[in-house]
Amino acid sequence: MVTIGVSACPECDSRVRQDGIEHVCEQCGLILGEDRIDRGPEWRSFEDNSDSVRTGAPLTRSRHDRGLSTEIGYSLRLTGRKRRRFARLRREHSRAKFSSKAQRNQVYAFTEIRRLTGSLGLPKDIRDRACVLFESAQSARLIRGRTLEGFAAACLYATCRTTEISRTLDEIIGAARATKDELKAAYTALNRELGLQTGPIDPREYLPRYATELGLSTTIESRASTLLETAIDSGELCGRNPSGVAVASLYVVARESHERITQDQAAAVGGVSTVTIRANYYDLQDLQNQS
Repeated sequence: MVTIGVSACPECDSRVRQDGIEHVCEQCGLILGEDRIDRGPEWRSFEDNSDSVRTGAPLTRSRHDRGLSTEIGYSLRLTGRKRRRFARLRREHSRAKFSSKAQRNQVYAFTEIRRLTGSLGLPKDIRDRACVLFESAQSARLIRGRTLEGFAAACLYATCRTTEISRTLDEIIGAARATKDELKAAYTALNRELGLQTGPIDPREYLPRYATELGLSTTIESRASTLLETAIDSGELCGRNPSGVAVASLYVVARESHERITQDQAAAVGGVSTVTIRANYYDLQDLQNQS
């Protein structure tokens, strides 16, 4: 056979095309060679990982065993004694899956973190980093006396803060199975004992999401971003709720553009009160007039 990769037929000098695994001349039909190499993915998986192997799905930090667990499946072909035998094996396998209570707590917390991540629409790297943070908190014995639901939510909130992802405390609490006090207690312990590098969130991070929820155009979003940049440079809005400042800037620009948006709508989207909207509105308007 002729070496694969030629662009012209050696018989009639016509163009060669690939038809399935064969390389065929378009003019005379001469088969030049076959390419039997499977050039598809090494494995079929919905996890993001560049390490392609044929031994199964990639490792993930969002599971206590990195995703290397083995499960005894179900089969409808088993009857009678074999079915009862495999039921016993499945039960014993489930009991032996966790070597300690700490592992069992880890499984529950990781499941809660995965649920929160999906509910809030956060990326997978945030999910994995939150699970790693929970492992660190567990190793430091910070969970004793606190709820697993509160610590799972606190780990996700702390990860959002350290990576500057725009998710407010109220948004996390709205999706979590923990109370606000439980989340705050867990977050305080994480911040105090592990020394998290958390800083203030840039209000501009909230603008795309809030503008979409309010039905505002990208032009208004861009003008609100410019207004916030001026406010941040002036230092007039330091120490304020970034969510309230962001939605107030959209409200300022929307009113100037004669968009039909109320303070109640803006407050509901930003998770703040109308008093906060009005206070930020007046300050942003004064800053805009000065510039």
